[in-house]
Amino acid sequence: MAGKYVSIDTTELRQFVEKLEKAGRGGEFKRELAKYVDSLGVDFLAKAQDFAILRETVDTRNLVSSLEIGKEGNVFISGEDGLRIEVGTNVEYASFVNDGHWLNPKGVDMRWVPGHWTGPPGDKNARFIYEPGAKTGMLLKQKWIEGSHFFDDAVRHMETDVIPKSMEKKMQEWINKYFSDFV
Repeated sequence: MAGKYVSIDTTELRQFVEKLEKAGRGGEFKRELAKYVDSLGVDFLAKAQDFAILRETVDTRNLVSSLEIGKEGNVFISGEDGLRIEVGTNVEYASFVNDGHWLNPKGVDMRWVPGHWTGPPGDKNARFIYEPGAKTGMLLKQKWIEGSHFFDDAVRHMETDVIPKSMEKKMQEWINKYFSDFV
């Protein structure tokens, strides 16, 4: 094969690399990516809240509202230049509601909780109001309370439905925006 050679024209490859560098300079693409990651966090919180409401999760209003940005108990932390996000709730009982729990502490068969109900017995909308020292209340017998799995289902929904579809759409958007002359 002496004296033979192949010439490869890399003009388009060089232009593509220049476009990549341009997209990265000034941080425009990174800002768009961070905005997208934040939008996934907002979508997740909304879906977790939807599942909690749908399952009629027992709540003292703190849990459901903590799944909104800016509300007490809400967690919404962007990190690593916006390419990492931590979202959720730091309401103390959230894991009990999600995972399930025993009604009484270990070794306690029954316990009295002082307070009163806001409605008549059997009223689905009646709420129990804890009131220390009240002569009325309720007796709690030991039993397992099944979790509503609102948080787990929101994670699963994001992983299987939302992220794959939105990521594909977003990637196509970015390709069209930054590399339209190569598509």
